Order: sequence, then C-alpha cells, then structure tokens
Amino acid sequence: MRAMSEDLFGGLVGAPTTSAGPGVGGSLADAVRPGESSRHLPLAVRMRPQTLDEIVGQQHLLGPGSPLRRLASGEPMSVFLWGPPGVGKTTIASVVSRQTDSRFVEISAVTAGVKEVRAVLDQARRDLGAGRQTVLFVDEVHRFSKTQQDVLLPAVENRLVTLIAATTENPSFSVISPLLSRSLLLTLKPLTDDDISGLIDRALGSDRGLGGTRELEPEARAAILRLAGGDARRALTYLEESAAGAAALDATAITTDIVEAAVDKAAIRYDRDGDQHYDVISAFIKSIRGSDVQAALHYLARMIAAGEDPRFIARRLVILASEDIGLADPTALTTAVAAADAVAFIGMPEGRINLAHAVIALALAPKSNSVVTAIDAALADVHAGKIGLVPPHLRDAHYPGAKAYGHGKGYQYAHDHPHGIAAQQYLPDELVDARYYSPTDHGSEAALAARLARIEELLGRH
Repeated sequence: MRAMSEDLFGGLVGAPTTSAGPGVGGSLADAVRPGESSRHLPLAVRMRPQTLDEIVGQQHLLGPGSPLRRLASGEPMSVFLWGPPGVGKTTIASVVSRQTDSRFVEISAVTAGVKEVRAVLDQARRDLGAGRQTVLFVDEVHRFSKTQQDVLLPAVENRLVTLIAATTENPSFSVISPLLSRSLLLTLKPLTDDDISGLIDRALGSDRGLGGTRELEPEARAAILRLAGGDARRALTYLEESAAGAAALDATAITTDIVEAAVDKAAIRYDRDGDQHYDVISAFIKSIRGSDVQAALHYLARMIAAGEDPRFIARRLVILASEDIGLADPTALTTAVAAADAVAFIGMPEGRINLAHAVIALALAPKSNSVVTAIDAALADVHAGKIGLVPPHLRDAHYPGAKAYGHGKGYQYAHDHPHGIAAQQYLPDELVDARYYSPTDHGSEAALAARLARIEELLGRH
C-alpha cells in the first residue's frame, strides 16, 4: 500500500517513493508531514475537494466517460490543465492522486531542473517494470524550459508516465508542439459567483472548515465574492481571515465591516507571467488603438499595480506609435520613445507618470495603420519573389568598371530638378506599378496624402 499524506486541500495523496530531492514534491506532496494534524493548514487547503463529484464549476469536463473520469479511473494518458488561478487545476491532480492506484509524484516547475526530472523518470521506468504506473504532476509547467520539456517528451510518448501538467498560461505560447500534440488539452473555465458561493457554504459548515461556528451576512458574502474575482483560493482565504477577525471580536456573524478590515485590498486579477498577462496587454493596446483613453489608463493601472515590467509597457507603446498612429501624428513615436527613455532613466514609481503621459497622448492621437500596411505589403511582394533587377541608372557607379556595364547611365540628380523631384523609374520593371503606401485623411497624414498625389503626378504616375 502506498505511503499517504494529506494533500493541499486536506485529502490524502501518495507521497513520492523516491527521496524528495530539490524540485521534487510541492503543494500536494509537502502540504503536511505524516502524523501531523491538518488543522494548522489554511482553510483553502483543508477544503480542497476529495472526489471529482466535489469539484465545482468544471462540469464540461466531468461528464460520464470524460477524460478526467477516465484519468481518475487509472487510464494512462497525459493532459494539460489550462485555466486562470484558483479554478481547480491542482485540485484535479489531487483527486486523481487519491483515486488511482498509481504512484503519484509532484514536480514544481519553479524549482525542478533536468536532473530532478530525469531521476523521477528513471524511477518511473523501474516501477513500470514491476507493474506499477506513475502519475507525474507538473505544476506551473509554463515555467519549464524547452530542454526540460524535451526530457519529458519520450516519457509521454511511450506512456512511461501519466502526465498531468497545470498552467495559467496559454500552452500555445509556452509548451513545445511535440509535447502538446501527444497530450489532451483541457481548458478550465473561470468560476462563477454561484460556484464560489457554494464553496463558501461548504467551508462554513464542514468539519474540515469552520464547522458551523460562524455565520456570513449577505452583504459580507457579496463583498467576498467581489474581492475574490472568481478565484476559489482567494475567496476561502478572505473567508478565513474574516472568521479570524470575527473571533477576535468574539462575534458569531461575519459582517461587511469585518471583511473589509480583514482584507487590506482586492488582489488584482492579473498574472504577469500567465494568461492574464496576454489578455490585459491585448486590451491595453486595443483600447489605445480605439482611442478610449479611459480604458487605456485602466489597463495601464492594472499592469502597474500587478508589478508588470514598465520597460515592457514602454516597448509596446513604441511599437503602437508606428503601427497604429504612424504619420497621422509624427510626434507619437517621439513621445513613446521619450517615455521609454524616461522610465529607464528614473524607474518606478515615478515612471508611471511618464507612461501615463504617453498613453494619453497616443490614445487621443489620430490613427493610421498605413505604415505597417505599407511595409507588410512590400515584404509580401519580396517573399513572393517579386524582386526584379535594380534599374541600371540607379546602380552603384562608383567602383572601377561600373560605367562599362552602364551603371548610373542616365541617372537624374533630384536636386537639379524643380521641387527636388526627378521623374525617372525607381522600381524594378516587374514592380513598376506597385503601390504600398496609401495615406489616410486622418490628422497630419491628410496633408501627406495631398503631397503624395502631387509627387506621383510629377513622377509621371497616374
């Protein structure tokens, strides 16, 4: 019979039978030492579901015959669990560890190196030879390097282990394709307020939780739900702190005032290393592109408060200045670069002012994507093989023998002509009619549109 210890939410999991070296074991395996009581554990740990039927909010993954049901029954497979924090990724691994007869090993991608991964796989190979399967849980798999993932690949491909990998980050950005293609990708949905409320009720009444010692007033419940933002772990943490606050006041009922006193401020739903990172920066850029300065400042504030690297924000502003504004406001790029330089020079928190300066200016600037459209159209022609020879009169005529090849013959020096424009062919023959830059009538670009039309006329293009 396998060694047992309490899991992160109070269930029992199989402890690794190999010695737990650096990086092996983690939130499940190391939650409590054998023989210790679980009462010292956080409420969110004690209340972790012990069966699949206790899991809330993921009914689309829990139907009869579903991959999770088959996984919990011991069927060998490999799955990636992708979802925001606090929706049940580690819980699923915990439940599987309880219901399967396989050996269970957890690795934290934050601390495990290639050496630790190889050691676990070597032990799994020996166990398989003795007729025992291994379930390998990798938490925060998006933090694994490509080399570490490459080590896992043969084990997954040959079913040496059943891999359960948890990530808050879109696996398409962080997991190598061969590993992802050999596994099932299961997307966990954010928990609703009803889901979280059910968990709160369970924690209030359960002997593993508060055991009916506290009551939660409706307004206080609403405050916890609002502050939790769909994160079950956060909701139970706030409930536990609020219960402690009520106990300190010798009160049975948890009120809104007690909740607010227990929670300094709402944790911002933003993971700078995970999927929220991509969602928030996407909304930030799209808000500036859409000229909504209020929304742009909101997303900027979320990133700053979450500890996002201000240099990353500044780099995105520099890109946006040319991609979405361009020549409609030629000062936009100057403003963005100046903000990036200022942030690098003075740092945070003062750098937030420079970032806000640039965000406001760029959000309110007239918009044009003609610059990126122009270069991408030109690149498309080049990639399609539409290159052609440089016209002879434009070729370099400075090296010995160039004139013998006709290089430079007939070239007209622009400054010798009215308006500084010489009417001659500049594009290769194959592209003589190509048009890449099409200015809009937005902002300063409207004047450029009129100027371009006049230039095209002087060049003889109609």
